[in-house]
Amino acid sequence: MNIILAQTAGFCMGVDMALRKLDSLLHGPDQKSEVCTLGPIIHNPQVLQEYAARGVAQINDPQALNTGQTVVVRAHGIPRNIEAALQARGVRLIDATCPKVKKAQVLIAKQAAQGRLLILLGEADHPEVRGLLSYAASGACVVDSEEGLEELLQDRLGPCFLAAQTTQDQELYVRMADLLRRRLDPDIPVLDTICAATMNRQEEARVIAEQVQAMVVVGGRESGNTRRLVQVVEQAGIPCHHVEIADELPLDQLRGLNSIGITAGASTPKNVIQAVVQRVETM
Repeated sequence: MNIILAQTAGFCMGVDMALRKLDSLLHGPDQKSEVCTLGPIIHNPQVLQEYAARGVAQINDPQALNTGQTVVVRAHGIPRNIEAALQARGVRLIDATCPKVKKAQVLIAKQAAQGRLLILLGEADHPEVRGLLSYAASGACVVDSEEGLEELLQDRLGPCFLAAQTTQDQELYVRMADLLRRRLDPDIPVLDTICAATMNRQEEARVIAEQVQAMVVVGGRESGNTRRLVQVVEQAGIPCHHVEIADELPLDQLRGLNSIGITAGASTPKNVIQAVVQRVETM
C-alpha cells in the first residue's frame, strides 16, 4: 500500500508557541503555584489530557479567576472586554494568543475605527471568532457560506469590510470577496487574515487527494482547521475519515486500498500522527 503523509501535518507556529509558553510556566520559578488556562489552550483532547495530568487547570469562566492568579490566554485569543476586565481585577495574564490571530484583531480594529461594518467568514460559536468580533466596534455579521452572504446582502448595508477566521477556506474567501465587490463595492476592504499555514495545509490536502483513493484527517473534533481539512478533502470527491486517534481508524474500509493519504490539523501532536501512520502501515 502507498501511504502519502502530508508534510504540513501537525503543530503550526501558533500552537507550538502557545504550548511553549505554558511549558515555561510549568518549569519556571513559579512552578509550585497553580497554572491554569482560560478555556482549552488548543483544540486537541490528547494534549489537554496531558497538561491536566501535569496539574494544569482549565478555567472556562473568567469570573472564577481571582486577583493575583496567573492564567494563560488560549491560542485562539479572548474578547477584548474580558481581557480588560481581568487586568482591572489584577489577574496576571500570560498571552499565548497566536500571532496570526493577533494580527487579525488589529486589522479588524483599524477598519472598524473608520465606521465600517465587519462581515466575517467564520464559525459564530468558535472562541477565535468571539474574540475577533470584540474588535469590531462598528458592528459585525458572521457568515459561513456563500448562501449566508447572499442572504445578508438582501439587507441594506452601509460601509463594510471583509475578514475571515484565520483557519477558513481560502478559496471560499476569494469567492466571497468577489461577490461583495460585484454586489456591494468594488473597493471594499478585504483583509488578509487567513493564516498561511492553514492555506498550505489545505492546498497540500487537495494535491494529495488527487493521488489517493481515500484520506485520513487526524485531529480534534473541536478543531476548526481540522474540520476544514475534512471539508477540503470531501470536496475533492474521495472518501475522508476524520479520526482523533489511531483506535478510531475504520480499518475495514481502508483494507484493500492501494493508496491512502494522511494529513492532520495544526493542533495535532506528532506522536498521535505517527500512531495513525503505523496503524495504517500494519493493518
